[in-house]
Parts: sequence; structure tokens; C-alpha cells
Amino acid sequence: MEYNGTRQFFRNMRNLLRNFRESMVRHGRPTSDRARTQTVVHNFFLHIHSARVHEHSLKWSTTMGLGIMTTLLFLILVVTGILLMFYYKPSVLTAYNSIKDIQYVVPTGRIMRNIHRWSAHGMVVLLIMHMARTFYTAAYKQPREFNWVIGMALLAITLALSFTGYLLPWDQLAFWAVTIGSGIAASPRDLTEALGITQYFDPGGLIKEVLLGAHFVGEEALIRFYTLHVMVLPIALVSVLGVHFWRIRKDGGLVRPASAYPDISPEGAGPEEAPTKTFGLMAVVRERTPATDREIENLVPSWPRVFRLEAILTMLVLLVIVGISLQVDAPLAEQANPAVPENPAKAPWYFLALQELVSYSAFGGGIVIPGIIMVGLLLIPYLEREEEDVGIWFSGARGRRIAAVSAVYAAVVCVAVLAFTVRCGWLRDWLPELTQKYGRITQIVMMFFNPGMVFVAACAVWSIGLLRSTSSTRMASIGLFTCSLVLFIMLTYFAAVHRGPNWGFYWSQAAWPVVEH
Repeated sequence: MEYNGTRQFFRNMRNLLRNFRESMVRHGRPTSDRARTQTVVHNFFLHIHSARVHEHSLKWSTTMGLGIMTTLLFLILVVTGILLMFYYKPSVLTAYNSIKDIQYVVPTGRIMRNIHRWSAHGMVVLLIMHMARTFYTAAYKQPREFNWVIGMALLAITLALSFTGYLLPWDQLAFWAVTIGSGIAASPRDLTEALGITQYFDPGGLIKEVLLGAHFVGEEALIRFYTLHVMVLPIALVSVLGVHFWRIRKDGGLVRPASAYPDISPEGAGPEEAPTKTFGLMAVVRERTPATDREIENLVPSWPRVFRLEAILTMLVLLVIVGISLQVDAPLAEQANPAVPENPAKAPWYFLALQELVSYSAFGGGIVIPGIIMVGLLLIPYLEREEEDVGIWFSGARGRRIAAVSAVYAAVVCVAVLAFTVRCGWLRDWLPELTQKYGRITQIVMMFFNPGMVFVAACAVWSIGLLRSTSSTRMASIGLFTCSLVLFIMLTYFAAVHRGPNWGFYWSQAAWPVVEH
């Protein structure tokens, strides 16, 4: 008995690695469809994918890989952010010097910081493109309405992550950009002051103090932004991203046109006649999902096709980001100095369109117009419920024509309004004496009658005209969304290239006057 136990012990020792692997990996090699399905379902990191995927979802034109690349950039940001945290010191006295140490002393510190910076910018760009792709392919329609709302939450969290990280270098660019941002957050005070109720009701001051922890950008703001950037917002993003992926699975996968469903139960077919094939989160079950009562063909195992595409996109993203990071350093200006303002002090590029609107009215451009845009985006799937085929770019040829014409219309309106304001100014320039005499009334008028509101009105009129002429809420929404997107791009370009000292207009930076500090 003792001999058998000893022999069994040594046999277990010989098989230790094999037994350990079998206890960890509960499937064989992915050499069959069943084994490939088990590879996905039984793997913690892979089971977020469906075991099988429709061939249409693998086409480049379906999503262009935008969602995957955005997620990859977030993972890169997490890894490089953790590495940077080992050397960064979140204090007004040490933050700037720690960034310089990372840039010039720490081995590979420069490339890590560059990758982190350009990945953050790339994530914002790809997320906006992903949102546009979702809209133009009508991927927000029933039953995916709430996932569109979740996507808007992801956009807001991503912008907050980028904005909070912008302050951490504690240089002049960061300090004055956040000063501008906190001023926009406090802009409701313009309205309360015009109404004479600030001493009783001051939401602008409250928002600014909650954001900065004080009335100015200082140590409290840096600690607050650091905590939000490295812990609160990443946890929020991961949580919402998990819900986003889960809803994609539960809503029937990626959106597909009707042509991708060759076999659909005829109308009036009873439960006994309906196909029983449908897909839940982890298994083939009978339930109420968009796939129920549909016999889906053209399915292929996710392993290895989906993961091969993801590997290709990963290598492509790394190639681009590392290539840019080797050639272009993340900017680092002089150490922050509250006594020496930047002129011009510009926000991060993704807020430049907002800053251009704020230059006409802080409250109107910083709160009212962004509020209208965000509410409009959130309500798109609930107000535009026209029954049509989904998964088709621009909903067909008519939608492409309307998008193109809308883009031209928005560009003409943008150029005309900007040229008018540069050449002729606005109310304050036309009636300076009246503005001074009736300051409060003029201030309220400017909040709701400024070039930004002209843009909003022009887009609304265009959308209503499309609705009346096409009798289609989908075509009207395509026109409205396209106008908004084009205006965002053009205002961002205008503020980045043609705004100089004192927010004046210049054809190029070479024409800027020399500003004495």
C-alpha cells in the first residue's frame, strides 16, 4: 500500500504540468467547430465575444474596426499610465519636474509619455468616428437604443479623462487650458449676475469649486484631477464599457441589413413552426432576444477569424502610435505660472470648437449649446424611429446625397458666419454705448443671440426643411447630424489655426504680433 502511494505520488509529479494545464484550460486544441466554441466560452478574456459570429460582421465596411481600435487605445493608455505613475509626483511643487524627469532621465520615459499622449488623442478621434459610423448605419435603432445612450456616456467619460489628464504636467499649456475650462464651468454665474440673484443662487460658483476644490487652479485642483484621472474615471469607463459590450451581445450582435438573414419566419407563424435557434450570452437558448425566431446562416466560429482580425488591428494601432511617438514629442511648455497668462490660451483641440463658441458668450456657448447638442444626441434613437433596413451606410443613395448636400450647406453657413463676425463683429461691437448702459439686458440677449445660436438655428431650419421635403425623420436626422459634425470640424480648425493673441483672427501664426509678457 505504501509502495503504491509512493508510485502514485511520483506519477503525479511527472504529470504535474499537464494536470495544471488541464485544470486551467477546460478544452482541447481548437481543431473543430465545437473545440473553437469552447475555446471562446471557457476563456475569461475571450468570452466577451460570441462563440460564433456572422460573416457580415467581419467585413471591413461594417465597422472599419473603429470600436476595437478605440478599446485597444484605452488598453494602451492603461498600461502606459501605470508605468508613468511610478515616476509622477502629483504636487504643484514637484509635478512639472517629475514630468521633465520622465521626459529626459527615466529610461524609455519619453517614448512612454509620447505613446500615452498620442493614444489619448487617438482615442478621442476614433470614438467620434465610431459614433458617426453607428449613426450613419442606423445602428441606434430598436433594440439598440439604450446602447447608443451608453455610447454617449462613454464619449463623455473619455473627454473627461482627457481633460483631467491635461492638467497633470503642470505647465503653462495645461494650467491655462484648465483655467479656461473651469471658467466655462462657472459660466452660469453670468446668467445669475445678469438676473441679480448670484448672492442667493450661484450654481456656476458651486460647479467651479466642486471641480477645482477652490476658487482657482492650484494644489487642490491638481490632486482632484489626478484622482479622477487615475482611478475614478477609468473605473467608470471600464464599467460602462463592459455594459456596452454586453448590450451588443444581448441586442443580437453587430447591426446587419435584412439581406444577412436569408431565412426568417413568415408572418403569422406560430411558436411550433418558428425556428428555435437564438443566441444568449453564453449558450444556445430559447429566449426573447433579437435573434429569436430567426434561423441565422453564414455563421463562422469566432476562433480564429475574429481574433486574427483583432491581432492585425492591434499591430496596426501599435505601429501607428509608436511611429508617431518616435517622431513627435508630447508638448511640454514652461512651468505653470498664474502670473503670466498664455496669449492665446487655448483649450485642448477637442474643446476648441467649444472655446470658439464661448468667445461670443460663455454661458450660451459653454452651457446652452453643448446642452442642446448632448440632449439631441441622446434623444436620436427615441425620436427617429422610422422603420427601415439597418446596417446600410446613410440608408442608401438618397441618404448619401443628403449627407453630401448637408455638409456643403454647413460649410457655407460656417464660413459666412465666421467671416461676418471677423469683419463686422457682433452686438457689443455695434452698440458699445447701449451695451454699457444696459449691461444686464445686453448680457442676457448675448447669451441667446450669438453666432453659436445662429449655427444651431441654421441646422434646425435645415433639418425641418429636409423633414418637410422628404417626409422622412431618418433623412432629416442625417442632415442635422452631418451639419453638426461639419460645424464641429470647421470650428475646431478655425480656432486652432486662425485664432491668435487676444483671440483675434490671423491667417497664420506667422502673422501674430510679438506679445510682451
